[in-house]
Order: sequence, then structure tokens, then C-alpha cells
Amino acid sequence: MFRFARTPCSPRSLALRWNDRRYCGPHYPMTTTLTPPATTGSVSRREDGEGSLQVHQDAAMAIEEGALVIAVYGKGGIGKSTTSSNLSAAFSKLGKRVLQIGCDPKHDSTFTLTKKMVPTVIDILETVDFHTEELRPEDFVFEGYNGVMCVESGGPPAGTGCGGYVTGQTVKLLKEHHLLEDTDVVIFDVLGDVVCGGFAAPLQHAHYCLIVTANDFDSIFAMNRIMQAINAKAKNYKVRLGGVIANRSKDTDQIDKFNERTGLRTMAHFRDVDAIRRSRLKKCTIFEMEASPEVEQVQQEYLHLARTMLEDVKPLEAESLKDRDIFDLLGFD
Repeated sequence: MFRFARTPCSPRSLALRWNDRRYCGPHYPMTTTLTPPATTGSVSRREDGEGSLQVHQDAAMAIEEGALVIAVYGKGGIGKSTTSSNLSAAFSKLGKRVLQIGCDPKHDSTFTLTKKMVPTVIDILETVDFHTEELRPEDFVFEGYNGVMCVESGGPPAGTGCGGYVTGQTVKLLKEHHLLEDTDVVIFDVLGDVVCGGFAAPLQHAHYCLIVTANDFDSIFAMNRIMQAINAKAKNYKVRLGGVIANRSKDTDQIDKFNERTGLRTMAHFRDVDAIRRSRLKKCTIFEMEASPEVEQVQQEYLHLARTMLEDVKPLEAESLKDRDIFDLLGFD
């Protein structure tokens, strides 16, 4: 059960709840527990990456075996939500039962699938004063294009609390209603690049992480930081690097250079195609756009990526670079 204080949910009381230490400190009451890293000489390394406070998954909250779980990360604004939604649509075109979970307080991950801004898990919980037993699946799960099921986890009011913990609560809610048992593919679309243990939480559920990047320094620099988070989580969880999605890029020379140095590989390449931009404005997936050679090429690339993730993906043993090494590696002489 959610352990929220049962007081009326005015904006002020909600903000106070988010600021309460129960939601961002050692008394974290949700599906995860927070454990300070070991400081004694008897432990050779921290259990779950680096940092002063670590987020650990409750084993009971693991997503059922059988579903392919993918986490999509990348620099902010690089096109993760567009990529995630089109990939979800591609999996559905292959006959798979797909669930997409938006992990961003902006809750804009799934609107090209649902054609609307759906209420978030936090929005819905507010309406029942956080009494989860009063919720029905249709209150927080919305059907989108071609049967893709969509959930937006949401987050705290701007400038308050920790947004990362909501992911765990969303998974818990889905499990309580047995909504993961008949799912073939789960896609987590995650806010920006990894900035804290909370937003790295989807890596605790995922089999593979796909990193969306452009052929530029800033995107690749962010990708390197994401690699560090994945490799840290891989020490204790099943998540592995799946590969790179090159997005909004005519060329991939800088990405190729980085991949060769680190051991990554490019799984798909989407050029700067205007139809992709327009699909976002039309609030639809690329599969709903008027047919043209460039649209069909993008559709086939997404379908190829989905097939590869289902049939031929191989975990990568890639190693991130030091910041200075990236600076020296990329660019022109």
C-alpha cells in the first residue's frame, strides 16, 4: 500500500507532502529502500553505483519474466518520446502487446499514441486521496494507437520533491492490478539524461537500455554519462546496454567514432526527416502519416529496430570514457 498521509489534497498540502522527508530521505516509504553506501574497509565497492545515497529495488516489484523491458534514455530534447512512441507502435505492428510508461513530470511521452495529454498516476492518486484500493485500471491506463497501452507516471509539483520515485510506484500499481502479466513489451521513456538515482530507477526493471543521440558533441557527451549509469546498475541488476539510436542526424561520423572507441553499436539511424517533426505536431505516430518514400523508409527502420530487439539483440560490454577523453576524441582537427 502507498503510505501517504491521508489529509485533503489542496495544492499547499500536496506540496508539503512532496517536501516531507518521507519522500526524499532515509524514510523513503515506497517500493524501494534507500541505503547509504558502505564506508567501512570490509566492503571493496559500493553496492549500486556511486553516490551518497543509493536507491534499491524491492525484489517483489520486479516485472514478470517474459516481457521484454526497454528503457530509453538520451540528452534532453533529443527525441526520446517520439522515438519511444514510434517504437511502441512498431512493436504493436508486429503483433506484440505493448505498454509504454512515460517517466517525466511533463507527462508528454504518450500523446502521439493517445492523441491527448492523459492524466498521470499522481493526478489520479490525488483524486482518491492516495487510496490505491479505490482505483481501477482504466483510471490510469489509456489505450493508444494500435492497442498500445499508455501510462504517464507524472511527478511532484515543479521545484518540489523527488520525481524519480514515482516510477517505482507506477510499476507497483500496474502489478497490483495484474496489468503486466499479459504484456509482451514494456518501454520506459525517461526524462533527460541520468541526473540522480531516482531517474535511474527504470534501469532496475529493464533488460536493455537504448540511448538516443544526435551526431554532435553534447548528445554524445550525455550518452557517455548514461553509459556510466547503466554499467553501475548492471553490477546488481539485469539491465545491459542494447545500443544507440542515431536521431535527427544526416551523418553518424562522430557517433561511429565514439562507438568504435567504447564498444557501442548503432541499432537504428533516423535522419532529420521533416515528416517525423510534423507527426509530433499532428499528434500521431509516423505510422499514421500520409505515405511517401521518406515516411515508408522511417517506418521500415522502426520495424527493423523492433524485430532486432525481439530476435537478435546482444548485450554490449561497452566502457564509458573520461570526460577529457571525449573532448579529445570528438570534433575536427
